[in-house]
Amino acid sequence: MTDTFGEFVDGYCCLTVFSRNNESREAFNKRLIDFWTFMLRNRESDYERVYAEATAFKPHGERLGREYLLEVEVADVLEAELKSAKLDHAPIDRDDLFSKYEASPPDWFQLEH
Repeated sequence: MTDTFGEFVDGYCCLTVFSRNNESREAFNKRLIDFWTFMLRNRESDYERVYAEATAFKPHGERLGREYLLEVEVADVLEAELKSAKLDHAPIDRDDLFSKYEASPPDWFQLEH
């Protein structure tokens, strides 16, 4: 993403993935690990466009949620892969962008690529 002067500007959208109703934290975490392992092994270039993961699960009623910051350009791919993996997620707002500086410890873990 570039600004009007052609300089690179960080802009990441937020993806929130949800557990099933009343799913345990451990079971949800395992499904997330399986999903991201699949992405790393089968869609590495897309996986590398995911910048950060929230360090904590957040409650959403009877569900847990885990947030990720990712490049806008990979949002469509992730939505399709999440659907295939039967992982629910909130709609991705491609216009609500975050800088990499907003994904800082202790609330965020920057993914190693």
